[in-house]
Amino acid sequence: MPDYAYIARDSAGQKVSGSLSAATEREVINILSGRSLFPVEVKASKAQVAPGANLRVRGQVMATVYSQLAALLRGGVPMLRSLAVLREQSSNRNLKAVLDEVYHRVEDGSTLGDAMARFPRAFSEMAINMVRAGGEGGFLEDALDRVASFTEQQEDLKGRTVSAMVYPLLLGTAGTTVVTVLIVFFVPKFAVMFQRLRERGELPWATEMLLWISESARSPLVLFVAIPAVIAIGAFLYLRLQTPEGRRSADYVRIKVPMVGPIFLSFAVARFCRVLGTLLHNGVPILKALEISREAAGNKILTEAIAKASENISSGQSLAAPLAASGHFPKMVVEMIAVAEESNTLDSVLVGLADDLEKRTARQLDLFVRLLEPIMLIVLAAIVLVVVIALLVPVIKMSSTMG
Repeated sequence: MPDYAYIARDSAGQKVSGSLSAATEREVINILSGRSLFPVEVKASKAQVAPGANLRVRGQVMATVYSQLAALLRGGVPMLRSLAVLREQSSNRNLKAVLDEVYHRVEDGSTLGDAMARFPRAFSEMAINMVRAGGEGGFLEDALDRVASFTEQQEDLKGRTVSAMVYPLLLGTAGTTVVTVLIVFFVPKFAVMFQRLRERGELPWATEMLLWISESARSPLVLFVAIPAVIAIGAFLYLRLQTPEGRRSADYVRIKVPMVGPIFLSFAVARFCRVLGTLLHNGVPILKALEISREAAGNKILTEAIAKASENISSGQSLAAPLAASGHFPKMVVEMIAVAEESNTLDSVLVGLADDLEKRTARQLDLFVRLLEPIMLIVLAAIVLVVVIALLVPVIKMSSTMG
């Protein structure tokens, strides 16, 4: 039998880890439950990872799969036949390979959730746990529909965010290219013309500065020292971001940057609220739901705050208090969570919060982009104007002298 590594919590909330040999992940969970341990994470040992486990499938494609599978099951089509239909009609090579493996595992007796867990880059952890909860609770079709709806919302939000930033990025790239070409290739042609004014000390300071920048940009020192230095710094920052400390620092800066920081923070909090609310609505225990949703936030700072909240819940305390103490969650969000805990409506309130946060943040992002575009145009126009004036003033001065 394959080996599974697990992380669990005992009745006192302490973490316990180890490995077990079992036929399926479900069997491992049952064994741990029999030992009064609450499973937090169960993974197959590296040697047991399914073929194609690293295959990636886009979220929009997976949303369609969840929706179609729910429709087939609701129409009375058996699970194996439904998976076979989806596999045969798929034109995506990665998806076809994933569905083929899932089909064979379900055929061998695994549950759909356990089979999906073998492909973490195709099926999100949230989807896997919701399918497991739906399979155990007898509402698999509804769980799949909710997963499809959630995945579509997240992909739509991601698409809108990327679309909003495309034009400013193109504008910035084009403007930087134009200014670089002017300074490196156009300005040097005036250097000889201005040499006499420079010798007499009559060259305007703006022109002197422009010529110095141009000469510095074309210097071999830039080619052999500055550019390698920039590349080295970039490589260092990239490697730093691969470490937990580097990612944490980057996430902290991301949510603290003026203007854009609150936008990043709101999107992260909205993701956390939506995933947690959806999982709770589908019967996933709150500790397991927090374990999943804290990673869904996509920000290490928020992840740490939610982990502390999980410890509080393990000892019988509320969720709102540690979230408020972290200082990273908006006061409105904390207050609504506190009221929802008292009224036992946490799942629906969290989903409503996510909807509200995403709408407001999308408006803030749209306003920011609308303001960013004219600001970038003004800045680029000002730079070009300074370059032109710095070149024209000496030309006009020379013309008047010659006259």
